[in-house]
Amino acid sequence: MANVSHQRGDLSSHPDAPEMRARYERVLGSRDVAFVDGPVFLLGLYCAVSPWILHYTTSQPPLVTHNLIVGIALGLLALGFTAAPSRMYGLSGAMCALGIWMIISPWVVGTNPDAGVIWNNVVIGALTVILGTACAATAARAARAARAASRSS
Repeated sequence: MANVSHQRGDLSSHPDAPEMRARYERVLGSRDVAFVDGPVFLLGLYCAVSPWILHYTTSQPPLVTHNLIVGIALGLLALGFTAAPSRMYGLSGAMCALGIWMIISPWVVGTNPDAGVIWNNVVIGALTVILGTACAATAARAARAARAASRSS
């Protein structure tokens, strides 16, 4: 019987190995806040569907549309953090602003909101501000490290 299994070769002599290694390091280096992508997406998803979960679609129609739009925006930010992290981390400040807006939106957009609606938006807003701040701090730290690395080389 013939041996048809492939032998594992050493890739260090491959002509593209240094380029692949550099690309791998660059991708891993830009994933500093990978822990934020999933929670932000889930938070956006919850924000979008929260009017139906808490049943205020008839009492607060403007907030239904508002939470749906803000939830979709948060979800898109999370997908952007996943797809192009180095370009999207600059929008961490926008995520913080979106969180602050979510906190005050029941009084600005809604009409006589009840406690459930207020708490829902305040918790979503607070979590958005916390995750946005963590993302901004980590992105700033990564930018400082990249500047220091470019100066030393």
